[in-house]
Amino acid sequence: MGAVAVTAAAIPAVVTAAGPAGAAATATAAGTAPPPVTILTGGASQRDGDFFISPFSTGTTYASGPEILNPQGQVIWFKPVPAGQEAADFRTQKYDGHPVLTWWQGTGLGGLSQGTDYIYNDHYQQIAQVNAGNGYSADGHEFLITPWNTALILAYTTATADLTSIGGPANQTVIDGIVQEVDIKTGRVLFQWNSADHVPYSQSEQPLPASASTPWDWFHINAVHLSGDGNLLIDARDTWTTYQVSLRTGRISWQLGGKDSSFTERAAPGQVLDSSGEIFAWQHDPEQVGRDTYTFFDNDSAGTPLLSYSRAVTVRLNYRTRVATLVASDDQPDGLSAASQGDTQTAQDGDLVVGWGALPYFSSFSPSGQLLFNAELPTGVNTYRAYQEPWPSRSWHGRH
Repeated sequence: MGAVAVTAAAIPAVVTAAGPAGAAATATAAGTAPPPVTILTGGASQRDGDFFISPFSTGTTYASGPEILNPQGQVIWFKPVPAGQEAADFRTQKYDGHPVLTWWQGTGLGGLSQGTDYIYNDHYQQIAQVNAGNGYSADGHEFLITPWNTALILAYTTATADLTSIGGPANQTVIDGIVQEVDIKTGRVLFQWNSADHVPYSQSEQPLPASASTPWDWFHINAVHLSGDGNLLIDARDTWTTYQVSLRTGRISWQLGGKDSSFTERAAPGQVLDSSGEIFAWQHDPEQVGRDTYTFFDNDSAGTPLLSYSRAVTVRLNYRTRVATLVASDDQPDGLSAASQGDTQTAQDGDLVVGWGALPYFSSFSPSGQLLFNAELPTGVNTYRAYQEPWPSRSWHGRH
């Protein structure tokens, strides 16, 4: 089918204003309306639910904020954030057994960010917020509620490091990655992990800056997920590595990718490694989808591509032989490269939902790799991640 443009003006888009929780107004004026969505390929699974994106607009008249779209790309709910802020990692999760909406809101995503994580109920009312503890500020790359109702969040912090062993200065300013598990009700930090305590600086693929006073983002933590055995999957873009980490001790049990991978990397027939011989590089969002199977968003670029396109990859790990095999790849439909951001999510019926990060697209693929859905945001707009999930209160605003 041809491209179909869906605009906020075409439907009764409801926007929660920046006033009291739950206050609503119709989005009509420029600067408060969400960006239009153009459906390039229609066919998203109805069973998988609605799309959850957080469009971020630079240099346009569109607002930024968390947004729910139905499978036809029509706006169900949108909350514009104040000028100068953005939202990230918007999705539905479970908290205390109930479906909730969660997102991060703040400034500086991708750098030394400052922000807060929010939880809203199914009446679009704020019921909790989560802040980082121990003097840190929450970063927007991840806000995950655990099955035991705690929050896994990320933070960035600066420190000074002696890098003479890798040819750097003795007083280099570095940016370290922090993982915290936070008790949502009390704000107490239950677990904390700092990249500098567990990963050597020599694993970084990020070149050293020209000045010791320029912060070196050597690790760039961008995800923390639960693995099937109850431990953590921590992803670092700038070491090209995903680490499995004990939630009890913080010890790394294995790592995939980068300079010190625990696994030999191979490609199944019909699949290709990148020009560095890696399954992924500059990647985001490791997700365990089976006992030995994982998906990743493979940027394979931080500006200079190792592959000419970005992709969602499926990898099978043999824990006994320590071999990692690239078994499937869903490539960016137009062969484009995303220099930052992005995610993959396996939906309820097995479809793979992909947010293309710095590119203004989000898509879904069937388990066999067929492109089912592809949508485009305007130039100057992107969404850090995209999800497709059931949301029971999608029509609440119409009943209010």
